Amino acid sequence: MPPMGGRNPGVVKPKDTKKTLLGIVEYIGKSKYLLIFVLLMLVLGTVCQMGASYWLKPILNDVADSIKAHNFATVGVKQLAKNLAIVSGFYVGASLFSFIQAKIMVSIAYKTTNIIRKDLFDHLQTLPLSFFDAQTHGEVMSRFTNDVDNIQMMLEQTVVQLVSSVFSFISIIIMMIYLKWQLFLVALVFLIIMVINSVYIAKKTRKYYKAQQAALGEMNGNIEETMEGMKVVKVFNHEETAKDDFDVLNEKYRTVGTKANFYSGIMGPCSTGINNASYATITMVGGILVLHGSLDIGTFFTFLSNTKQFTQPINQIMNQMNNIFSALAGAERVFEIMNTAPEVDEGTVTLEEVKTDAGKKWFWVDGDSRIPVEGKVVFDDVTFSYVEGKVVLSDINLYAKPAQKIAFVGSTGAGKTTITNLINRFYDIQQGAITYDGIDIKRIKKSDLRRSLAMVLQDTHLFTGTIMDNIRYGRLDATDEECIAASKLASAHSFIKHLPDGYQTEITGDGANLSQGQRQLLAIARAAVADPPVMILDEATSSVDTRTEAHIEHGMDRLMIGRTVFVIAHRLSTVRNSNAIMVLEHGEIIERGDHFALLEQKGRYYELCTGKAQLS
Repeated sequence: MPPMGGRNPGVVKPKDTKKTLLGIVEYIGKSKYLLIFVLLMLVLGTVCQMGASYWLKPILNDVADSIKAHNFATVGVKQLAKNLAIVSGFYVGASLFSFIQAKIMVSIAYKTTNIIRKDLFDHLQTLPLSFFDAQTHGEVMSRFTNDVDNIQMMLEQTVVQLVSSVFSFISIIIMMIYLKWQLFLVALVFLIIMVINSVYIAKKTRKYYKAQQAALGEMNGNIEETMEGMKVVKVFNHEETAKDDFDVLNEKYRTVGTKANFYSGIMGPCSTGINNASYATITMVGGILVLHGSLDIGTFFTFLSNTKQFTQPINQIMNQMNNIFSALAGAERVFEIMNTAPEVDEGTVTLEEVKTDAGKKWFWVDGDSRIPVEGKVVFDDVTFSYVEGKVVLSDINLYAKPAQKIAFVGSTGAGKTTITNLINRFYDIQQGAITYDGIDIKRIKKSDLRRSLAMVLQDTHLFTGTIMDNIRYGRLDATDEECIAASKLASAHSFIKHLPDGYQTEITGDGANLSQGQRQLLAIARAAVADPPVMILDEATSSVDTRTEAHIEHGMDRLMIGRTVFVIAHRLSTVRNSNAIMVLEHGEIIERGDHFALLEQKGRYYELCTGKAQLS
C-alpha cells in the first residue's frame, strides 16, 4: 500500500504572489459588473472627500480674516452657512457611497468564495487516489474552511479598503500639490521613508503567514486523525502521547503565528510614528511660511488636514496586512490543489447497458464494435510500484474466467489489495498489461470501467442519510424494491427491519449508530444493488461474526452467478469454495490452485490451513 497518513512535504512551496493574485482576480472578475458599480461608488466617495477638503479653505480664510479684523461681523453668516452646508453634504455623500459599496462588496465576497469552494470540491473529484493517499483529511479540510474564509475576509474588508485608499491617496496628492507644492515635497520625503519601512516588514510578515497556514493545516490534520482513532488511542493508553503530539504542533502554530502577527502588528505603530513626524515638520515649515506672508491661513490648515490624511491610506493598507497575507497564503494553498493535475483518462471504450426481458446485458462499445461483457480479467506479467524503486507487485500473471471466484491469500502488505486497486485503475501499472474481456483496461474509460465493477472495501464508509440512501448509492436509479432485494441478498434485511425506522433510519457519524458488522453488511448490499459483471470483496467479511459470515457467504454464492468475483480474506474458510486461490508473498504469487490442489502441494497454503503457519 502507498504511504498513508503522512503529510506531503511538497505542498508547501515558495509563495508566488503574482500568480496567486491573478487567480483571485480571475474569480472576482466573474462579478465584473458589480465591481464596476463598486468602483463608481468609490470614485464618487473620493470626489466628495475632495470637495469637502476644497470648501474648507474659504471657510477658514473667512474666519481668519474676521479674527485679524477683530470684527466677526465681517463674516457673511449666510455664505458661511452655505459653505458649511456644502461641506456637510459632501461628507454625507461620501458616507452614503461608502455604505453602498460595502454592502455590494459583501455580496461579491460571498459569491466569489462560493464559486471557489465549488470549484475546489469539483476538482477534488477529478484527482487520482494517489493525491488523497499523500494528504491528511484535516489538511484538505483546512483548505475548504480556514483558507477560503481568509479569502472571503479579504474580499469583504481589505479589497475595498485598498482600492479606496488608492483613490484617496491620489486625490490627496492632487489637492496638496494644488494647495502648496513646496510643502508636498516635505510630505513626500516622509512617505518614501514609510514605504521603505513597510516593504521590509511586509517581506517578514509574508514568510511567517505562509508558515502559519501550513502549521494550522498540520494541527487540523492531527486533531482529525486523533478524533477518528480515539478508540484506538484509549485502548492502547496513548492519551498522553496524543497530547504530547498535539502540544508540539500547537506550539509550532503558536510560534509562527506570534511572529506573523508581531511583524504585521508593528506596521501600524511604525507608520503612525512616521506620520506624526511628518505632521510636526509640515506644521513647523508651514507656520514659518504663514509668518512670512507666503501662505494664507485657510490654505495652511487645509494642507494640514490633508497631511493628516496623506499617510492615512498607507496606514490603512498596513493595518490590513494581517488579512492580506492570511488571504494570499490561503489562496495559494487552495490554488495548489486546483493546479494539481487531474486523473488522466485516455480511454475511448465505453460501457453500454441493455435491459431485455431476459434481464440486463452489458456491452463494451469500441467504435462500431459491440463486445459482450463477460467478466474475463487477465494479468499478464504485471509489475507495479507506488513509489519508484520499491516494487509492490512483481511479474503477476493470473486469469479470471467469467463467473469464477478468485481468492487472494497472503500477509498484510503482500499485494492483495493492490491487485484490486489496479483492476479499478486507481493506479496505472509500470510493466505488463491488464485486459478485461480482451481489452486493455487503459483503453476503457475509467468511469465505464468502474461502473462495471462493484467493490466492498475493508474500511466501510457510510454517508449521512438514511439506510435506503446508502444502499442506493450503489446505483442511484435503483428502486426501493431493488434496494430491499439487495439487502436480503447481503443478509442485511433482517437487522434493518428491526430498527425503529427500518430503511428510513438515519445514519449518523459514518454509521456510528450501527455495529461494525452491520455497516459492512450495508456496504455489501450497496455493491449488490449495483449488479455489476465483476465484484471485488476486500476483506468483506472480516468484521462480522461467524454466524453472520455464513449468511453472507450464502448470499454471495447467489450473487456470484453470472459474474466474476475477486475475494480477499484472512479467514481461509471464506475462500475454500473459490475456483482459484492465489497465495501472495512479497508481491509475488507463490502458489495457485483450488483449495484441494493447494492442500496436496503441502506448501504455504497447506501450512496456513493446518495451523503450522499464520498470516502476519
